[in-house]
Amino acid sequence: MATIRLTREFSFETAHALEGYDGLCRHVHGHSYKLFVTVSGIPCDDTSSPKYGMVMDFGDLKRIVNELVVDRYDHALVLRRTSGNTELLERVREKWERVYLVDYQPTCEMMLSRFAEQIAAALPAGVRLAELSLYETAKSHATWRAEDNPL
Repeated sequence: MATIRLTREFSFETAHALEGYDGLCRHVHGHSYKLFVTVSGIPCDDTSSPKYGMVMDFGDLKRIVNELVVDRYDHALVLRRTSGNTELLERVREKWERVYLVDYQPTCEMMLSRFAEQIAAALPAGVRLAELSLYETAKSHATWRAEDNPL
């Protein structure tokens, strides 16, 4: 049977700032992100299985991505923790619950790399992450492809 790719779209609102950056993105600002998740696999050929003909149930993909990405990042502020800002950021977290401190620069590219690692690890056997595209704006996005990034 042929390998098939499935894609599901997700959206979430996130604010971030790029610590130490020399452009406008050093300021706290937000985006309406769109994330396209593509997985690939061979559809189940067991006629007695409830998943017969499926690579993966779209509902299962939705659950995985919501748990790992959307529920965590939606309406959150993502900031890079550095030695110079840790105390300040911990105080910010005391005031607002949805402050997510990361050890990397929260660019579209770096967030996408983290999402890829997490999503790939959570997929069922026989299903692999093929591609992720993260749109920061309607005109700007980054893409991660499995063929370029062996996990």
